Amino acid sequence: MGRARDELLGRVTAVVAREGLGDRSLRDVAAQAGTSHRMLLYHFGSRAGLVAAIVARMEADQVRLLRELATGAESPRDLIRALWEELTRPEVLPFVRLFLETVALTSRGPGDDLTAPWVDATTDLAVRWDLEVDPAVTRLGVAVVRGLLVDVLGGGSIPDAAEALERYLASLPGPPLQRSGTNR
Repeated sequence: MGRARDELLGRVTAVVAREGLGDRSLRDVAAQAGTSHRMLLYHFGSRAGLVAAIVARMEADQVRLLRELATGAESPRDLIRALWEELTRPEVLPFVRLFLETVALTSRGPGDDLTAPWVDATTDLAVRWDLEVDPAVTRLGVAVVRGLLVDVLGGGSIPDAAEALERYLASLPGPPLQRSGTNR
């Protein structure tokens, strides 16, 4: 069931990234994804389960992207800039919009900590750069980037949001990740 579920989730995610989720019925989403609502229910249990799966997949994809971008980044600030560039590409913005839409739908009840994977990934990357992570600073950085993405999707310009991101990065007292006392 894992591979079939993953393939179905990929098709559904592409459909709702292109057309939105909103109040669309499972039947409509399923038809657009080339399946039936019963298959969606079989694999995801409910509309809420489908939404949670979309959020989890998108977050995992973004954290994976962060790790890939880190290989070419010379500093944490460079990594944040590279991630911003990726997230604001025109072909990626529909997925950002979908992520924010589905987060809003999942926020009605207790859910997963969507920032914890970013803290974990940052901690892993910090070891490579001989840096120590301040989880609060990581959470703040994630919140700033997400907030600026909301601004862009709400009609703000990407250059204005990028300037705000640069000001945020410049306002940090030191690098977002502090040097540790060890050499690796």
